[in-house]
Amino acid sequence: MSHQTHRGPASQDESLFATSCLPLLCAAAADFCWLLDRDYSPRSALELVGNRYSLAARQRMAISRYACSEVDVLRRSKGRVELAAVRGRELWIDGYNLLTLIESALSGGIVIASRDECFRDIAGVHRRYRKISETIPALQLIGEAISNLQVSVCRWWLDQPVSNSGRLKTIILEMAKSKGWNMEVELVFSPDYVLSHSEHVVASSDGIILDRCTAWLNLAREIVVRRIAAAHILDLRRM
Repeated sequence: MSHQTHRGPASQDESLFATSCLPLLCAAAADFCWLLDRDYSPRSALELVGNRYSLAARQRMAISRYACSEVDVLRRSKGRVELAAVRGRELWIDGYNLLTLIESALSGGIVIASRDECFRDIAGVHRRYRKISETIPALQLIGEAISNLQVSVCRWWLDQPVSNSGRLKTIILEMAKSKGWNMEVELVFSPDYVLSHSEHVVASSDGIILDRCTAWLNLAREIVVRRIAAAHILDLRRM
């Protein structure tokens, strides 16, 4: 079995997210948000909308990454800080969340422009992380962006249960040392829990974290918009 070398589009994405599919996907996303605004559970709402529009699994995943309720949008906007606000402060990074998004964007994978203005991918990491061709370029972009923010220290949080997290920690620390970046890396069972309860500014696009953390930075979007001109951004707002 061949090893994964990119985190780009799946073989069916060209047809599932073709221009001709956008009106249907936008309508489905709008209906999904309408249901969330009326307190439907995300799982029930997604099944209802997915069945109504006969969406494939990856299309359902895309609209689920796009959608949230208007209440969520307002709550998250209150906690969002601008780039200049983190100067001289400690920044905590949702490691796999940020890294896989930038890897996907560099690989030509689908990047969802979500209702809350975050960017999200439809790749994800589950039980195992594999270094790919875009890992080092992605870390370079992230490191340069954080260096430009002039934070006091950047602390990465990685999922200890995910295989190869220790190797990724070594890669990050070795790169940081060679570049002169002040970075630390922590392996914990649940980064979501740690980041959700942090008093420091958090860089993440995970809705669970954004709903609970004190302050957050939309770093992934900044990097994609400013540094990855060829990114395949899917905007599901109804035109």
